This record gives sequence, structure tokens and C-alpha cells, in this order.
Amino acid sequence: MRVVEIARPGGPEVLRIVECAVPQPGEGEVLVKVAAAGVNRPDIQQRRGLYPPPPGATDIPGLDVAGIVHAAGPGVRNLAVGAAVCALANGGGYADYCLVPAVQCMPVPRGLSFIEAASLPEVFFTAWNNIVWLARLASGETLLVHGGTSGVGMAAIQIARQLFGARVLASAGSEEKRAVCLGAGAEAAFDYRGDWDARIRQHLSGSGVDIILDGQAGPATQRQLDLLNEYGRLVFIASHQGEFAEINMRQLVRRRLTVTGSTLRPRSADYKGRLARELVERVWPLLDDGRIATRIHAALPFDEVQAAHAILDENRQIGKVVLIVDPELGASIPHPRT
Repeated sequence: MRVVEIARPGGPEVLRIVECAVPQPGEGEVLVKVAAAGVNRPDIQQRRGLYPPPPGATDIPGLDVAGIVHAAGPGVRNLAVGAAVCALANGGGYADYCLVPAVQCMPVPRGLSFIEAASLPEVFFTAWNNIVWLARLASGETLLVHGGTSGVGMAAIQIARQLFGARVLASAGSEEKRAVCLGAGAEAAFDYRGDWDARIRQHLSGSGVDIILDGQAGPATQRQLDLLNEYGRLVFIASHQGEFAEINMRQLVRRRLTVTGSTLRPRSADYKGRLARELVERVWPLLDDGRIATRIHAALPFDEVQAAHAILDENRQIGKVVLIVDPELGASIPHPRT
């Protein structure tokens, strides 16, 4: 089978397609014939040498896939060969076939193609894990999503609005991106440069926000803490602007603030399986009927993987970038809406 190899840490040019043997599923695993694979920020960081795979995981990049179950290992129940699935992989998605724990597989939502389905797992797992499980988003709270047109950002905006009735604010770096945030359900969107925090306070008539979802960290961390209401939660999913920050600990204690963060890839299959079940129960019905939608920025052929990575390197994407691994299968819709 074809796989994408990272020859060495570096830019998109270090990605190359090579061939290797098709793996066999082990206990609790399925082998997915990949129709399409999502391209995510962790893939970029892995390529740069900044996000190594956890022990025991493949070094082939790719964390979400959509396709057909080709084979099932021992102990797999309720997932038949031939089933159309999308899945959060532990790596290995940039390939013709990908091994995935069966509990991390979900049905392809009705009306979505395999290309669209490949854009879902990593971003919805990440959004749900961080704003629902870690930040404990409650009905009527105010959520600020930095980078609102990233895949995770758009998933978080829609989850918060559609399922929790939250007030959602977003930040983005261009007028076009801010308009997309509004279309996804944010009540206001702000340029993340300059005095974004003052403009948010003005919009909220002097109040702050309850939760901030951020992937930048670094020097702006204290400004974000200043923007939180009492009992507010600041949740990090990355630290692209720097791994260190100086913060006012007395303020943290006195205002009962929470600072937390997460990475999903090292978590157990049991943890990810519980996330998958909750998503299928709570979010998938809204994808089935179109109340929650995915946005594809670009769907590129498998052999254009370098170009796909360049889009994320240059921060041009609005929504998800997807690799079409099997052109015939990728565009098909396994479960049309009735």
C-alpha cells in the first residue's frame, strides 16, 4: 500500500509517498480502506519534529480517516466488514489502509461524502473533549473561540450554539474569516490582533467571558485570564505562540480561575471510545439533518500531500483540508439523506 513518510523534520518538501505492507488488525482493531484523510495541525507539528508520536504509535501521519471497514480483528463487535465509517486514528491516516481501534469508529453521517466525513473526527473529538468535558460548558455561558475558522474552531462554535445555547464569540485574522465565524453561529467575531480583549469587553457591555478555547498561548495568556469572569476556564489545545507565559497567580486564586489543556493522541482507546459514543449520541443527529455542518477548504489528491501541508503552513485554510486517497470512493455518499 501507499503511505506518506516524513523523511526528516522540515517543511512540506520532506513528505514523500512510499510503499509498505498492508497491516493486519489486532485485538479490538479494524483495518479501514481509506477513501479520504483529514489534514490537521498536529500533522504539521509532527512533520516539523515538534509532536512526536506516542510510544507504540505509527510514525505515519494522519489522525482522521473515512472509508470502508476492510477487515476486523479478534474481539470486534457491532462493526461489520463493509461498514462505512469515519474514525479518529492514532496515526497512519495518510495511507491506503489504516488500523484503528474499533471503538474510535463512527458511522458516516447521512448526506455526507467520505471526503466530508474525513473532516469530522479529529476536530469534533477535540472540540467536545475541551469545551464540554474539560471546560464544563453550561447552557447560557459565554464562550470565546480563538481561531474560529479552524476545523476545531468551527466545530466548537456549532456545538456551543446548537447544543448548549451558549453565547459564542470568535476571533479570526481576516474579514472573510470573521464572516465565516458569524455564519457558523458566532454572535460576533473580532480581529485577534490589537486590542481584541477591549473590543470584546465593549461588545459584552463591560462583562467578560466564561470559557476561552485557545491554541496560541504565549504572551497573550494573561490578557486572556483578565478577560475571564469569576470561575472562568481557559483551555489550551496547543501553544503555537510559545510554551511559556507569565501570569498573575494571585488573580488566578482570588477569582477561582481554571487553566487546563489536553492532547488526545496519547489517550487510551477507552477514553476515545467514550468520546466517540457521546459524539454519535449528541452531535451526529445534528450532522445527519444538517443543523451542524462541516466546511471543506480544499480536497486534494493523495499525491499532492505537500501542497495540502503548505495550505496549513501559510494559514490559508477556512475549515478543513482533506486528502483524497481513493478518488472513486471518496466522493461517494454512503447514506444519502431521505
